[in-house]
Amino acid sequence: MYTESDNLQDYLKKSEVINYDHRLIVEKCLELQKGTGDEISLIKKVYEFVRDEIHHSGDIGAQEVNCTASEVLEAGHGICCAKAHLLAAMLRFFGVPVGFCYQKLSSSRDVNRKFLHGLNAVYLKDLDKWIRLDARGNKPGIDAQFSILEEKIAKPARKEFGEEDSHIIFADPNPTVVEILKKSNNMEELWMQWELGLRDLFQD
Repeated sequence: MYTESDNLQDYLKKSEVINYDHRLIVEKCLELQKGTGDEISLIKKVYEFVRDEIHHSGDIGAQEVNCTASEVLEAGHGICCAKAHLLAAMLRFFGVPVGFCYQKLSSSRDVNRKFLHGLNAVYLKDLDKWIRLDARGNKPGIDAQFSILEEKIAKPARKEFGEEDSHIIFADPNPTVVEILKKSNNMEELWMQWELGLRDLFQD
């Protein structure tokens, strides 16, 4: 993995989507901060909150599509990329550099059909290293964990099935992904457009 920018400040920016100054995000961050003694334990606690307490929209059959970090927190659910927006916002609130990573993965129903998956990369200051964290949400067959030494994300890319990792740690969410999330009125509309994000990030 390599960073899109060499300036860590680019991975701390606030934006319309990564709106970490929103009241709901501030309140939840301050609540989660209680009892944490160091940055790594705080990162783990925030990550596990987003992974476990914020549902993946598809897992619960939700039709509402959320995009901004505050929308995801308020609704209590989002797809993988939207949950990545929330995790980034909450950690950036604490001054932790966070970027965005993407994968091209196979559908569980048809390995020839690909979908875009979003996750985060987080910079651990004390260890001077980036690690990928996947807050998608666990379920049978998926066991993503906070892990410093050995990466434990939801679905490692399998090259034999044509799956790919984008090795860039982006400072901002992908613009096409954001546009699709904002314009989709329901999950059906979102999935109809989702391949646009794949073409944007994984050009043949």
